[in-house]
Amino acid sequence: MAFNDMFRMSCHAVITDERGQVLQLQASYGDGRWGLPGGGVEPGETIHQALLRECREELGLAVAIDYLSGVYYHASYQSQVCIFRCRLPADGRLCLSDEHLAWRYWPLAELSAMQLQRVTDCLQFDGSVRSAVFE
Repeated sequence: MAFNDMFRMSCHAVITDERGQVLQLQASYGDGRWGLPGGGVEPGETIHQALLRECREELGLAVAIDYLSGVYYHASYQSQVCIFRCRLPADGRLCLSDEHLAWRYWPLAELSAMQLQRVTDCLQFDGSVRSAVFE
């Protein structure tokens, strides 16, 4: 990689409910895809700052970050994606931004293969940060 080459980086939160289901948001743009809360790292931000900002913007709440569980390369987007285990405040109510239409908690069995690997790696975190390549 040359000095002036650019690539993307994003950070996303794995948040579960009391049943172990995973919070996902439905985008109001593009094809309306469901995904984990989070988004792109802005110039000058750390990955932690980016995740906290994105979750505050998207969920209307400040999340608590527990740990970084994985960094995954998505070839189709030329993007590195950081996955963090996070918690919502006990008394918090979600308030979605205009970027999203809906939220819901998904059973692991209903996640896409890519999302399932990233979430499972996170939930089974043993102290080693995982990585993988997705096409």
